[in-house]
Amino acid sequence: MGRQKSVQQPQRFFHLHMISDATGETLLAAGRAAAAQYKDARSIEHIYPLIRNDRQLARVLEEIEEEPGIVLYTVVDQNLARRIDESCAALGLPCVSVLEPVLMVFQSYLGTPAGRRVGAQHVLDAQYFRRIEALNFTMDHDDGQLPLDMEEADVILVGISRTSKTPTSIYLANRGVKTANVPIVLDMALPEDLALAKKPLVVGLVASAERISQIRQNRILGTVNEDDFNPYTDRGTIAREIAYARQICARHGWPVIDVTRRSIEETAAAILALHAKSRESREA
Repeated sequence: MGRQKSVQQPQRFFHLHMISDATGETLLAAGRAAAAQYKDARSIEHIYPLIRNDRQLARVLEEIEEEPGIVLYTVVDQNLARRIDESCAALGLPCVSVLEPVLMVFQSYLGTPAGRRVGAQHVLDAQYFRRIEALNFTMDHDDGQLPLDMEEADVILVGISRTSKTPTSIYLANRGVKTANVPIVLDMALPEDLALAKKPLVVGLVASAERISQIRQNRILGTVNEDDFNPYTDRGTIAREIAYARQICARHGWPVIDVTRRSIEETAAAILALHAKSRESREA
């Protein structure tokens, strides 16, 4: 009797939304530790740091409704936390306050409630304030917003949709690097200020057409008829988008990083190395 061949399960993608009133590092560690236990599923990370009022949270909840998935949060404001819980319950989405069970154990043992200070785990030193400044800049300059002050960025990431520009930008901002990201759209010119910027390091992010197609299919799952042709997920169209992005980067002399098999951390490490090299050459 012949040995049965093992059938490799196709990798699934799911959305992982992480809402924090501070830098989001606690959530990143918890979310990635849990996601790593599922080898056949890969998380599409959505990180929302510095969410501290109703207006900011409203935008986050709109994005969660557009791309449903697992929701994790560390928000000490009880009104905001309640709104997250209620919104996720209405959408039928799993939602976990990552720190709340731990705080309850501390409260039970110590006999006193937590002070509930935002960002209390961080030392308020110069490095912390640099990171907060970088995060504010990065959130303000996500997806091509505020293109007129690109010169203030340390790094600008460019790439087509679903090349991990936003999570990589936020990871870099958590290292104190002011990062903007600008989408590349097929046959559309990039903002003129981007080409004229002298200070920032501009890096192109690309991935295989297969990976991008998988991620995009997951994003629109259930919203379109599978038999309908959709250029957003068509691999031929995506291949043309990637080629167009590479041409733009080559024309401007911008380095390109293929993120197909890289984690966010690996991509960020490569960008930080390029940034250090670029800064050294400018100072030489």
